[in-house]
Amino acid sequence: MRFFAYIPALIALTCAFTAHAQQNFPTRPLRVIVFVPAGGGADLLARVMSQKLGDALGQTVVVDNRAGSGGVIATNLVAKAAPDGYTLLQAGITTHGIGPHVYSNLPYDPVKDFVPIVFSGTMPVFMMTHAQVPVKSVNELIALAKAKPNSISFGSPGTGSAPHLVGEMFKIATGIPSPHIPYKGSGTGAPAIAAGEVPLMFDAVAGHIAFIKSGRVRALAVTSAKRASQMPNVQTVQESGFPNFDVQSWYAVCTTAGTPAATLDKLNADIHSVLRTPEFQQRLSDLGIDVAPTSREELDQIIRAEIARWALVIKEAGIAQQ
Repeated sequence: MRFFAYIPALIALTCAFTAHAQQNFPTRPLRVIVFVPAGGGADLLARVMSQKLGDALGQTVVVDNRAGSGGVIATNLVAKAAPDGYTLLQAGITTHGIGPHVYSNLPYDPVKDFVPIVFSGTMPVFMMTHAQVPVKSVNELIALAKAKPNSISFGSPGTGSAPHLVGEMFKIATGIPSPHIPYKGSGTGAPAIAAGEVPLMFDAVAGHIAFIKSGRVRALAVTSAKRASQMPNVQTVQESGFPNFDVQSWYAVCTTAGTPAATLDKLNADIHSVLRTPEFQQRLSDLGIDVAPTSREELDQIIRAEIARWALVIKEAGIAQQ
C-alpha cells in the first residue's frame, strides 16, 4: 500500500517536468520534413524559413527532404513522430488538399493526425503556351481547343500535382477537351514546352522564366485571383471571363497531433515573426512565393476547406486513385 501513496506525488512531478519542458521549448534541434526533393518551391521556402527560425529559437532547424509517393512518405513520418514539436512538416496543397483524394489507403488521417501551426505562403500557377501556338489570350486558346478537339494537350509537373489539378479545373470551367501529359517535375516539363513537345503547360513560373524571356514560351494567364507580382503584365483567368476561377499552390507548417498547445503557440508566434520580416518576404517574392502567415485556427479552416474542394474537383475530373 505504501507504493500507492507515492502515485499522486509522481504524477505531480511528471506534470511539473512536462510543463517545465514546454516553457523551455526548444532545448534541442528541430527538423522540418519536406515532401519534395531539394530545389522545389516547398524546399526553398522551408530552407529560408528554417534558417531564420533557428535564429529566433536559438536552436538549429534542419531541413530533411523525404520525397516520394506524392508526399505520403514525408507526411507519414511526421504523423508518426513524437508529439513534442520537434518534427515539423512543410505541408501544402499536395499533402493536405489534393493528396488525400489521389492516394488510396493513406497510413494517416490528414486532419486527425496533425495540428496546424501557420499558413506560410502561396505560389501562383501559370498557363503557358509554346510560342508557335497561334493564341495570345485565354479565350483564343479555348476557341482553338474547341475547334480542334484533343489537339491542345496540357502538361504539368506530374499526376496529382497542384498544376495538374489546376489544369483539370480549367477544363471543367471551360469545357475544353485537353488530354493531360504528366512530366517528372518542372525540370523536365519546362524544356518540353520550350521545345514544342507539348503546346500548353500549367506550372509555377520559376523554371520557365528563361524560356519566356527568350520568346520560346508565352505566359498566357495566371490562375490566382490577382495578378502575380513577379509578372504583373500577365492577366488572370478571371479577367478572361471566369470570375470564380481562383486557385494557386499554398504552403503551411504542421506537426503531429497531440503536441502541447503552448509549444504550438510559440512556434506560430516565432514563425509568424520570421515570415513578416521584409528581408524574408523579399527573398520569397524573388522565388515567386507570396508570404501570408495566419493563426493556427485560420490554417485549420483552410485545410478543411481545401480537402473538401479538391474532393469535388478530383471526382468531377475522373482522376483514379493511385
